[in-house]
Parts: sequence; structure tokens; C-alpha cells
Amino acid sequence: MRLSFLKGPFKKISESGLWRSIFRTGFPDTERKRSLFVFGNFFLHILPVKIRKHGLKFRYTLCLGGIAFLLFLILAITGILLMFYYVPDVNRAYEDMKDLEFVVSFGILLRNLHRWSAHAMVAVAFLHMCRVFYTGSYKPPREFNWVIGVTLLFLTMFLSFTGYLLPWDQLAYWAVTVGTTIAGFVPLAGGTIRYILLGGNVVGQGALLRFYSLHIIVVPLIMSILIAVHFWRVRKDGGISGPL
Repeated sequence: MRLSFLKGPFKKISESGLWRSIFRTGFPDTERKRSLFVFGNFFLHILPVKIRKHGLKFRYTLCLGGIAFLLFLILAITGILLMFYYVPDVNRAYEDMKDLEFVVSFGILLRNLHRWSAHAMVAVAFLHMCRVFYTGSYKPPREFNWVIGVTLLFLTMFLSFTGYLLPWDQLAYWAVTVGTTIAGFVPLAGGTIRYILLGGNVVGQGALLRFYSLHIIVVPLIMSILIAVHFWRVRKDGGISGPL
């Protein structure tokens, strides 16, 4: 895409001292400057400067990776807002959920947006992996990025699982009880895994606090790092893969 239509007032801005102190390349009116503009920008450097023409076609990627990332951002924003009203205490958690439903303005919308975005992210991430496999995008030199993608898929499901206990209702309580019991049957380390998740031997205050910490800090932080690496590897591996 040519940027000649931006010349004039915008070019004067691009030649100002403030612009050059941030971007250092001047007005990106050549191929080289456009490349340097991307490479030198903290928010853009993980993206490829150019992509293949077929990569722009919706039917090839279905935008599933971008949709999954968008859902992750929605979950982060709505999760932060929910933290203003939720306290991870067994004596308050359920009442806080009910307050969001009946007392807080647009609270039920906020909670349902967070909940359904979580469900959608699991489904979209799975479909994204299916698309990558179907188009052979996991093959060299992209096998490392495939491993990162698989890790992100499991982390997405674990993120959804850790959020399941937070409403502290009967469905959440028994679902987590069954889930952690199944985890306890993992060979050799099963008992340790279950104890770490629950913070004890039963689903109680320790479990709620640990699931809350995992849900809002540990898992999102790990996923944020891996998502950045995932995007960066797309650029390093030559952009979106071509057809088989």
C-alpha cells in the first residue's frame, strides 16, 4: 500500500523532532523506510513487513488466530473490570456473583461477555490449530511455532478450568472436585499436582485462592509471553505459510 496520500501535513509531522525521536526513520515513503518503520517499532516489530498475497484471503486463514487474540484481549479487559466487584473468599464469592447479576449496572452483561468469550476462545483456538494442520503450516521451518501453538491451546483450556471455580456455586464446586480428582490419577506426580491445585486435600478456601491467582496472574502472564513469541516466530519464519 502506497503512502503518498499522506504527504503534506503528515510529512511535516513525520519530519518533526518528536516524530524522529520515536520512529527515527522519517516519513515511510520507500520500501526500506517502511521496513525500518516496522522493525524499529516496539509494537510492530513482531509482525512481518510483508505477507504473501494468499495470506490476505479470508478463506485461507479464516482470521482464526486474530479472533483468538481478540478474545484474549476481551477476556483481559472484562476480567480486570470483574476484579473490582469480586472477592476470592468462600463466604463472599457466590454473593458477589449474584450482585453482578442483580445489583451492579450491566454486571450480568459484563460477566456473560467474559464467560462466553472464554468458551469462544477455546473453540476458536482449537479451530485455528485444525486450520494450521490442514494447510501444513506446522512443517519446517515452523515446527517450533507449532509447539508454541499447542502449548497455548492447553493453556487456554487450563485458563478456562481455573476460572470455573470462581463463581463458587454447586456446578463449579463439583466440576473442580471431579477435575482435580482426575488429575490426582496422573502417574507418579498425580497426588502432588492435586495438592498444589487445591492447596490441601479438599476444595475450600485454599483452592479458591489458588485458582484465582492462577486465573488472573500466572496463566495470563505465561500466555502473554507465548503469544508475543508466537507472533514473532511468524515473522521470523517468513510470514503466513503458503499453500501446500
